[in-house]
Amino acid sequence: MNEISGTSLELTHSDGMSKRVLIVEDDLLNRMFLSATLEAHGYDVRMVTDGAHVLAEAQDFTPDLITMDINLPNVSGIDLIKQLRADPAFAAVPILAITAYVGKGEENLVRRVGASDYMPKPISIRPFLASIERLLSEQQEGETPRAAPGAAA
Repeated sequence: MNEISGTSLELTHSDGMSKRVLIVEDDLLNRMFLSATLEAHGYDVRMVTDGAHVLAEAQDFTPDLITMDINLPNVSGIDLIKQLRADPAFAAVPILAITAYVGKGEENLVRRVGASDYMPKPISIRPFLASIERLLSEQQEGETPRAAPGAAA
């Protein structure tokens, strides 16, 4: 049983491998916080700092979930979510959008382009882990993350 949410979410695959989370974050402190938190709770983590490398890293790592900073240098997290949702390999992978811009407009936008959930910065551990666990649990139960705009329902 998970101590944060009280759920019985499996943190490993049937082959015993840990659930994989790809962290897309350019800020060092945020990256280290997210990574340390997830690793302490049994997740296998890979970090990407440059949006230009997200698709290649995702293809190599095959994450079970992606955390996506929205305000990245060189490419927007919004554009990356659209690209991931357009790729059949990642269309069903939950994406947790994380941003310092707090507002209903921003939340609506990230959800509209395909984010599975939205979390404003600064991140608090309990809500962050609860969101990760809920998204993975929904994926485990076969619920699909939000479809990309224009995708068939």
